Amino acid sequence: MAQTARAALIGRYGNVDPDAADVIVALGGDGYMLRTLHKFQELNVPVYGMNRGTIGFLMNDYAENRLLDRLDAAEEEIINPLAMTAMDRKGHLHEALAINEVSLLRAGPQAAKLRITIDGRVRMAELVCDGALISTPAGSTAYNYSAHGPILPIGSNVLAMTAIAAFRPRRWRGAVLPSSARVRFDVVDAEKRPVMADADSISIEDIDWVEIRSEPTVQHRILFDPGHGLEERLISEQFT
Repeated sequence: MAQTARAALIGRYGNVDPDAADVIVALGGDGYMLRTLHKFQELNVPVYGMNRGTIGFLMNDYAENRLLDRLDAAEEEIINPLAMTAMDRKGHLHEALAINEVSLLRAGPQAAKLRITIDGRVRMAELVCDGALISTPAGSTAYNYSAHGPILPIGSNVLAMTAIAAFRPRRWRGAVLPSSARVRFDVVDAEKRPVMADADSISIEDIDWVEIRSEPTVQHRILFDPGHGLEERLISEQFT
């Protein structure tokens, strides 16, 4: 479906290399939008998505007509990703950026045990769970919301920390943190209870610890049709 749409739009409007583009048009679903934003983040070019996937939360409605007019009228949202640094149990350091969330997930039959430190202070010595995640406002309606985390207003300087199937403390859902917070998860008893980390589908297996912080120096520019930006979508999502 996306390839058919691409061919139709190129036939009507032409195509240039991304390096020469004023706007990048992404055709697909939310996953493809995330990959596009990551791939072209160094170009500092806004991305206008049209939904040829399933949910399309980050996308605009697809239409072949009046594309140039829609691009001229589009409103820009700027979002900052999370920066993840993860150390695996072999001593290898991994770094990745996440627009939606960084999640830690148990990778074996037993529940994970995580120690949570925020800005150098241990806040929870042991969280027994299937996992935990840190979400940006832009990603708060994705995995975070499915895990019963809060929807965060776009532009708010906060992050959501959400537990996934917490066992101890029982029913602990998580916390809302300032975007300046530096969060560290240490895996307790990692050999017996292996954990993986995932940053927007970039997965690191068998981790020892993960540090997560907001990265304000990286800006992703997303274009939306007027009246259909992220703020409106986040509000609407809470009433559907």
